[in-house]
Parts: sequence; structure tokens; C-alpha cells
Amino acid sequence: MGVSQRLRSRFRRFLQRPGTTVDLAPLAKLLPAIEAREEELAALDDAELTEAAGRAEDYTEICAVGREAARRGLDQRPYDVQLLGAMALLSGKVAEMATGEGKTLTATIAAYGHVQLGNGPVHVLTVNDYLARRDAEWMEPVYTLLGLTVGWVTEASTPAERREAYAKDVTYVSVSEGGFDFLRDQLVTDIADRVQPKLACAIVDEADSILIDEARVPMVLAGAVTGEQDPVHAAAAVVRGLRAGAHYTVAEDGRSAAFTNAGLSVIEAKLGIDLYAEENVEQLSAVNVALHAHALLHRDVDYIVRDGSVELIDEMRGRVAQRRRWPDGLQAAVEAKEGLDATAEGEVLGTISVQAYIGLYPTLCGMTATAVLVGDQLREFFSLEVAVIPSNTECVRVDEPDRIYATRAEKEEALIDEIRRCHDKGRPVLVGTLDVKESEQLAAGLNAAGVPCVVLNAKNDDAEAAIIAEAGAYGAVTVSTQMAGRGVDIRLGGSDQSDRDRVAELGGLYVIGSGRHDSRRVDDQLRGRAGRQGDPGGSVFFVSLEDDLVTRHAADAIPPSPRMNADGLVTDDQVDFAVEHAQRVAEGVNHEIHRNTWRYGVVIEKQRKALAERRERLLTTEVAALMLMERFPDRTKEMDEDVLSRASRSIALYHLDRLWAEHLAELSEVREGVHLRALGRLDPLDEFHRAAVPAFNALVPEIEARTVATFEETEFDEDWQPDESKLVRPSATWTYLVHDNPFGSELDRLIASVGRRLGGGR
Repeated sequence: MGVSQRLRSRFRRFLQRPGTTVDLAPLAKLLPAIEAREEELAALDDAELTEAAGRAEDYTEICAVGREAARRGLDQRPYDVQLLGAMALLSGKVAEMATGEGKTLTATIAAYGHVQLGNGPVHVLTVNDYLARRDAEWMEPVYTLLGLTVGWVTEASTPAERREAYAKDVTYVSVSEGGFDFLRDQLVTDIADRVQPKLACAIVDEADSILIDEARVPMVLAGAVTGEQDPVHAAAAVVRGLRAGAHYTVAEDGRSAAFTNAGLSVIEAKLGIDLYAEENVEQLSAVNVALHAHALLHRDVDYIVRDGSVELIDEMRGRVAQRRRWPDGLQAAVEAKEGLDATAEGEVLGTISVQAYIGLYPTLCGMTATAVLVGDQLREFFSLEVAVIPSNTECVRVDEPDRIYATRAEKEEALIDEIRRCHDKGRPVLVGTLDVKESEQLAAGLNAAGVPCVVLNAKNDDAEAAIIAEAGAYGAVTVSTQMAGRGVDIRLGGSDQSDRDRVAELGGLYVIGSGRHDSRRVDDQLRGRAGRQGDPGGSVFFVSLEDDLVTRHAADAIPPSPRMNADGLVTDDQVDFAVEHAQRVAEGVNHEIHRNTWRYGVVIEKQRKALAERRERLLTTEVAALMLMERFPDRTKEMDEDVLSRASRSIALYHLDRLWAEHLAELSEVREGVHLRALGRLDPLDEFHRAAVPAFNALVPEIEARTVATFEETEFDEDWQPDESKLVRPSATWTYLVHDNPFGSELDRLIASVGRRLGGGR
């Protein structure tokens, strides 16, 4: 490192810029000592190595033993940069490591180190079930040599399998499954029914995706409720026949829709009601939700229909978002739109956001290829710093400037021409599209142009490993939705490594983006698929002035008559700046949504923790029995001690869980309506707290009051069971994640609605 580079590095750290605040020099100084242990460790047999692994107490020995175990177990000798990454994880940092640099093995050494340092058990949190199982099975030989046990949890795992997996030294599990197991454990009435141990240490894979993009997503445990009504299906049947322009209008940003007077007349005539009468508020809400589903959510863009159900698409990864649903009746409205039976939303029994769940781990670290751009947010929400790990081999990928076209049609024509030109030479091409619909349209255009291609999107993501593995083959053209979190390396030549040199001579893998994403990180992850481990490669993005990102966030910044060529290629620097500006604005919007959601979640999470501590005391001690003994000394003396203990615990836990579910429902209603007070110049967050805090303070006395009342009215015998006192818990429970409402906040919709009414609409 030259003098000027060292000075720049120190200056950046002084400024506390994201991703440059961690000085790797102290860790790098340990590398010679680690290498010095190599020859001695290599001379040990497997049993002796395992014994040495159990004695490791510092970074040097942990990394030295970990390197030797990897060499034997996987026939892979970790690079120095992988050891730097492992030490960064052991230091509680987020390690930014380029795609293809071996993060999976880095995490394995770090997980072993955390166990040795007394921070275990370790949970490696992944983005999906596939990676959890793959990585656990792949790394198991290394863990075995290190004297550790490893397990994995997926959606299909039974409670017994989950309990066994969590009992291992290291457990690989998707963040959602880990969160769902936590929620279920919070409702057990017998300690033996728990599956998770006390949370200790988490290594977060794809840290920016999980800690930032998914952080605000609530995980929900729901229970069956009898007699649920569904006004949305009736509303959807009426809305389905309306026409854009005549019966409703859609805002320019595509985030809101409104009925015209003609549309309202049609709705009221078909339903036979006055929508704005006070008694029809619920029907009015259902009609508006049905309109949003009809006009603003699009099949094969926002969701797909598969096996008779609506499956949401994760816009960050371009794949199905497992067990995710929209809130506020929107899910049912889309199901009604597609002519499907509504899936039960149920009563919320417990909920926790991804951010709050991860915050429960005392020791936290992570890794990703793109952390620097969200360094400020990682520091703000998790007190995590970013350590940028250098690449093992210098990246020689050629990143071309964006090619910006005036219209979408001109962009698509140029895109197909570019792909065909590369394909004719045999150079492999990976095209990243923004959604399923676009991937299929592009594939159709390529086939029409005589270019065969393979498509990877949410409809066939079960085949993603096989498809991605061949994306670097000679002449391959792969069209995929976003590549973030795919977890599979693309090797030049694909499975036929004899073609590697031929592909390299053509320039390596050529990555083409069909448009800019709302997040620069997602674009960078797509670029990172080329140029792996010093391979040649290239990347370019095709953009049009009609792309949603540009029209939503930079329409005013585009000059009226930008300079362009005859084929529509824009050559105006001001337009280049506008596209970059649009992306920064989109990132700012998402950051503000995250911060706002976090603000509302803080008080709920504090209340959840306080009630969880009380529940733990009820579950593990005789505090409920003691309370009843004080209230009813004569009656409790006559009772069998075991019956009293079982009954008091069951009754108190039932009412605590019941009241928490009621409290969550109340807070949901407050949250939905609190923005009305913004029109009176009151702070919605302050108003939310004014409602939430007193409601919670009344919870504990009410738990005791209901417990006492149930005890008074119940007759007990030796065979007493909770269901005899009507303490019946839901017959069925299920879990899901709440997808962001795509139409903005309640305040946004409220102001838009009021504006329309004042403008002459009803």
C-alpha cells in the first residue's frame, strides 16, 4: 500500500465514512503467524487436528486450524483474504467480500471461532432454505474435523428435527424460519416444547439484504378465527369490470388509483348502497382495496399464480417470496382478482420484525458483497461497522457506462442486438431483468431473433443452481430476474472446463442489465457475477427514459430535448446524471421507510420484551400459583399441589397470550388510523405512543384480573385440563411475513384521497 493510499484510508476513517472505518492492519499483522503454523498442523493426523481445534483460543490459532481443516475436508486452502474476512466476523463486523471470494468458507471458520471464544451456539442466518441446507451439508466435513456439530433447518423440518438441529454447535437456518421458531417458542405452555436454545451468536449471510432490505418486514404467527367475513371478494367482482380512464384513474407514479364519478356510480348501482354512508365504511374500504389490486398490482410483475395460489415476488431477488403476503386485505383482493379462494389471514398471535429478531442476538456479525453503500444504516440500526476485505485477485472486469435510450422500444431493440452480437461470437451473456414479465418478453424477442436462451425467474427458481452453473458456458445466453442472493458461482466454460480458455479469450462473461434497479447494491451484485477471482468479464446497463425508475424519480431532471443519435441512444451528460439521481432518490425513500417503520416498532418491541419476561416467569416458576394462594388461601389449601401448579400456569399463560393478541390488534388499528391526526398538525408517532403506552400499562392488571376470574369460576379435579375452562387455543396456527404495502403510507393515501375529494370527486 503506497503512502498516498494509506493517507486516503486514514482520512476516510477520520471522516467515519461507511465501509472505511475499520482498519484491517491489526488483523493483517496476524497472517504471517497463521502461515507459520501451517507446516506443523499439516503433520498432525485428523484426530490430533481435532484435538488442536478444541484448544484454539485466539484468532491466530483459530484461523490456522480452520485453514488446515478446510484443506483436508474440502481440498480448498483458504486465501489470506478469507482469513481476514473470518477475523473481521470474529471482531463483530460486516465483512464486504466480492462475489466469488469464498464467503461460505469464511463464515465456517468464523463460526468455529465464535464457538471457541465462548459465543456459541452459532446460527448462520441465510436468505432461503436452499442455501441453509446446501451450506451446512457442504461445510460439514470441515466442522467434523474441527470437532463441532452442524445442523440445518428448513420450512419442511419437523419440530423434532428443528430441536435436534438447534442443539448443534452451528445451525444454518433462513432468517424467516429462525424468526418463526422464535415466535412459536414464545407461545409454548411447556418448556419441553421449545425448539430454539437461547439466542447467542448470529452470522448473517447477504447481510445488506437481510439487515436492511428485509429488516422492516414483520414475521407473524397467526391463529384460526371463526366466523371471519370477506367483503373483499364481493368488491373485487364489481371492480373487475371497470375500465381505466372511464371508471378510474391511476396516478403518474403508479402508486395510487382513484374512482371517477362515473366509476363510483357504477359501483354504487351494482352494490345497491351509498358508499359514503356511515354504515358502509367497511364496504368502501373493501372497494378501494379491490381497486388497488385491480389497477396497481400486476401478474408476473408483483406476483405469480402457481398451484392455485398467489405467490408474491421479492423485488430484490426476482424470486418467490416464501410465505409472504400483503397486509390490510390486499392479499385477499388479489386472490379475488385472480378468481381464487381467499387464504385466511387469521388473528395475529405474535409478531416480530426481522430487525428486532436479529437484535436479540448478543453477538452479531455478517458478510455480503455490497455493504459499503448501506454503511450508515448498518451503524444506525445495528451498531455494526463495515470491513472491506480486498479481493484475492485484482478484478479486471470492464464496467461500461450506461447506454441510455429515449424510449423503451429503442432500448429493447438495442438490447437484443447487443445480445445477438455477443452470442454470434460465442461469448456467454447473463441478462438481468427487473421482473418476471420482462424476462419472458425478452426471451420471446431473443427467440424471434434466432438467439436461444435459458430463463431463470420466480416461476422456475427451483432450477436456479443448474441454470446459473451453466451461465458461463460458450455461447450461453441466460435471462434472469435479479441475481441478488442466488448463492451460486458462475464459472467460465460452465461444466465443460475445457472451454474456459476459449471463453476467456472472448472477454469472459458479459453481464447486461435491462434497467437500473431502485438500489445500486442490487445492480452491483449483478455486475459482480462477472470477473470472479480475476476472470475477464464485462458489464453494461441499458436504460430508457421511459423506465419506471426514471419516470418516478427524475422526470423533472430530464432536459426537454436531450442530445441523441439516430437510433435513440442518448448522449447527454445531464441525462446520465438524472438517472443516477433517480436511483439515489429511490434509495433515500426506502431508507426513510425503514427508519419510520423502525420508529413505530421500537415501542412495540419494548412491550414485547417486557411481556416475554413476565411470560418466562409464569412458565418457569410458581409465581401464578403464589398469586392465587394469596387471593384464595382456603381454596388453594384444599387443592392438589400439582393441579394448582398446572392450572394456575395454564390460566395465566392463556390470558397473557390472549391479551397480547388483543393488544396487537388494537395497535394495528391505531397505526392504521393515527395519520388522520397529521391533518390536525399532530405528530403521528407521538399520537401512536400516547395510545400504545397506556394500553400496555393496563395489560398486566387485566391479565391478573382475568386469571382470578377464571380461577373463581372453575371447578378442579385431579384430571383437570385447560380446555375444561374454555382456555382453548387456536386449533391451527401458521406463519407468514407481511410484505410492504406497495402503495405508500396511510398518510400518503389519505392526503391523496382528500385532495381528490376537494378537487370535485366524491
